[in-house]
Amino acid sequence: QILNTEKAPAAIGPYNQAVKAGKTLYVSGQIPLIPDSMELITSGVADETHQVLKNVDAILKNAGYSFNDVVKASIFISDMGDFATINEVYAEYFTGNQPARECVAVKTLPKNVNVEISVIAWKD
Repeated sequence: QILNTEKAPAAIGPYNQAVKAGKTLYVSGQIPLIPDSMELITSGVADETHQVLKNVDAILKNAGYSFNDVVKASIFISDMGDFATINEVYAEYFTGNQPARECVAVKTLPKNVNVEISVIAWKD
């Protein structure tokens, strides 16, 4: 089942915001775009991470899921020096059982942002 919501940024390529397969929800990587204007947040990595996770939250809610249902998160960052700040913001959203995750530094992210996060959620 293909799922998209206007409360999160529209896809900037040939993909959907999320795909539900059985009880599992796969959420595409989100970057710090403001859904209404499609403008990027560029005021610092903490603000970017908040916007990314707000976008993830909107997609999860649209599908009837929450951060508590996330079983795996993938974080891509442009500078490992931002890890502590991103981790601090991330912890504000994942307050229950934290999912499995990886955090990797990459050379470049879409639109030259500093952080992108994708998640996999499961709900019985």
